[in-house]
Amino acid sequence: MPPLHFLVFDQDAERRRSLVESLRAAGHRVFETGEPQVASDWLAGPGIDGLFLGLAPPNLNVELLRAAICPSESPLPVSLEAAERLHIARTLEHTGGNRRQAALTLGISRSTLLHKIRKYGLDDAAERHHQPQENR
Repeated sequence: MPPLHFLVFDQDAERRRSLVESLRAAGHRVFETGEPQVASDWLAGPGIDGLFLGLAPPNLNVELLRAAICPSESPLPVSLEAAERLHIARTLEHTGGNRRQAALTLGISRSTLLHKIRKYGLDDAAERHHQPQENR
């Protein structure tokens, strides 16, 4: 059997490294990344036979992924908290992590946004787009 081409996208570097080592030991060609844009670029091109996807990124819409895998299945409704978490994560991404701008966009106070960031564990997502303190 010829080697397959796999893309491993996981933000957990240790887990990604372990999986990559196993696939390479089996003789496969493996592309790896923890960056969403890089994974997206690789998926847009030809030649990937399989994808290993970590489901931890806060802005990953699992319902859209489910619909893409099995479009005939009606999607399950998500909880209000899950929808709010995803919306806040996407807004933070859109504003480059600028919490003040995100709060304005969402129509909530900055302190409410900070509470929700802590509540939903989005601190890491916001910090990846580090802005100067006066912009937060």
